[in-house]
Amino acid sequence: MDDFEIRENRKPQGRRKLLAERERYLALVEQGYSNKQASWMVGVNPRTGREWRHGRPEGRTKRPRLRAEDAPATSAGTPYQRSIEARGAGRYLGEDERVHIADRLRENASLHTIAAELGRVPSTISREIRRNRHPGNHQYRPHAAQARARARRLRPKSGKIGANPLLREVVQGWLARKWSPEQISHQLRLRFPDSAEMHVSHETIYQALYVQGRGELRRELTRALRTGRGLRKPHRRPDQRIPRFPHPMAMISERPPEAADRAVPGHWEGDLIIGKDGASAIGTLVERASRYVMLVHLPGNRDTTTVRDALIRTVTTLPEHLRRSLAWDQGAEMGLHHQFSTATGMPVYFCDPASPWQRGSNENTNGLLRQYFPKGTNLAVHGHGHLEEVAAELNSRPRKTLDWQTPAERLSKLLAVAS
Repeated sequence: MDDFEIRENRKPQGRRKLLAERERYLALVEQGYSNKQASWMVGVNPRTGREWRHGRPEGRTKRPRLRAEDAPATSAGTPYQRSIEARGAGRYLGEDERVHIADRLRENASLHTIAAELGRVPSTISREIRRNRHPGNHQYRPHAAQARARARRLRPKSGKIGANPLLREVVQGWLARKWSPEQISHQLRLRFPDSAEMHVSHETIYQALYVQGRGELRRELTRALRTGRGLRKPHRRPDQRIPRFPHPMAMISERPPEAADRAVPGHWEGDLIIGKDGASAIGTLVERASRYVMLVHLPGNRDTTTVRDALIRTVTTLPEHLRRSLAWDQGAEMGLHHQFSTATGMPVYFCDPASPWQRGSNENTNGLLRQYFPKGTNLAVHGHGHLEEVAAELNSRPRKTLDWQTPAERLSKLLAVAS
């Protein structure tokens, strides 16, 4: 590990060719270095370091481009090597860096060259020069730039909304009308196109509401937000999420491939349809290959014990070869799924969050059942006998997706072929 050297080839290497960098990065993190420090020390983008540490964010497949970190020679012939100690936390430029920027600007070095020498991105150098150069002659003077930056960072600061009574009044009025901060931000630019002091971002409005002690906007206005929350709810990383159920779940991606092509009977999809005020429910089971329907009577409530016992009673009426699997959403009513599987020999596979299409047959059937059990009605009035009548009527109804066969006929044919 001690003889580790940053590679000279700065082109993207691919996942397999960065094994040494990844090993060195993880060792540095174990020693207490931050993600940004460890990333610079091994020569990779900080986003790459975060992926090595926490995993790649869901839905992102393209890896970030690695930036050039090798420092070109200065006019004196020696590369500018800036240590981690000189850089500090890495968020703000230091005075030594501003001196280096001024020296290289006098030598007509490009912003990309200066950024590579300092281990910064070019936008950081460009923004530094634009913000802190002399307002008159536009020359960049490092010590004056350091003083401007230090004064700008002084805290606490009065916010833009708190310093402008008219802006504060307008924003509070629109919040009271339940406008979102983003709507307010855009509307301010439309209503006051030539008044920069009336323009704020939606994040500024959120900060004025959430940050206690600033007093820029009335705290009670948070109730007008869509969320109604007075504090932000942080997004958890994948490795920090609390499991949905105490017992491990098997996800639908682990379901046998034979369930996808609907050629083998015995794979079911399940869900609940909910009655008025969430006080009553009916369980629905749909066989994927034939669209055969079974309705589950849920007397009283829909807690985990009631749902478990009702499903066991219903499923055990089926022959063993029709109990291959059950797909369900991640509703709390399936908290005892492992006990159901033990009693019936039928594994439960859970759909991904907010993915109803993974139980498409069941969702479609629930829509048909609303003809019999309208929304907003008390479903507890329907006894077991009535549920069996409704299921029999649906199972004897010709279906276009079955080439106008009924679910009962298709299931009989599938069972005859299987036998």
